[in-house]
Amino acid sequence: MRVLVVEDDEGIAAGLRGNLQQHGHVADTVDSVAGAWAALRAEPFDLVLLDLGLTDGDGSDVLRRLRGARAGGLPNPRTPVLIMTARDQVASRIAGLDLGADDYVTKPFDADELAARMRALHRRADGRARASIQCGELEIDPAARTVQRAGRAVELSAREFAVLQALVEVRPRVLSRQQIEARLYDWSGGLESNAIEVHVHHLRRKLGDQVIRTMRGVGYFVPEDPPA
Repeated sequence: MRVLVVEDDEGIAAGLRGNLQQHGHVADTVDSVAGAWAALRAEPFDLVLLDLGLTDGDGSDVLRRLRGARAGGLPNPRTPVLIMTARDQVASRIAGLDLGADDYVTKPFDADELAARMRALHRRADGRARASIQCGELEIDPAARTVQRAGRAVELSAREFAVLQALVEVRPRVLSRQQIEARLYDWSGGLESNAIEVHVHHLRRKLGDQVIRTMRGVGYFVPEDPPA
């Protein structure tokens, strides 16, 4: 999952980024309303963790603009937003939810609870009721980051898992190499020109040639129900 952390406290932002990376997510951090809006206009994030007290204004301004009429040009205007703030008054929670937030946690919060809430939001946005993803013979567990094929565990690297999850979640849509890269790498991540091709090659070797298909000149896709 590609996550935008909007938090003006450097210590909290760094801690969140590290925790998200440990859970296999890609995280970028900004500390202002302007920075958040610029990031949302540039990248297709899967989730936003939004603090309300920012260096140049209130995080609710980001939420208001994201859910408003001016959000039409964004890569993903329906990005789920989880507000995280020290404002624990009921009125503040109601106001945030009414503006279009999808969930709300108050500081300090438990890192494991935050991770579970994030998975639930992503699952809801993906239209799934179950925690695991069934795709033909494959069963993918985003929480445990495990894959089974016909009941047998398949060992994948973190990047291989991320590529597979990205393609399975949008199947049978085609994702270009650039679209996959945007889901896997943050702004500081070094990237070799053939990295995605290498990951796909390894996935085909481990899962079979029929799981991930190539649409020549466009990108990669997973069929709705890939053959065994």
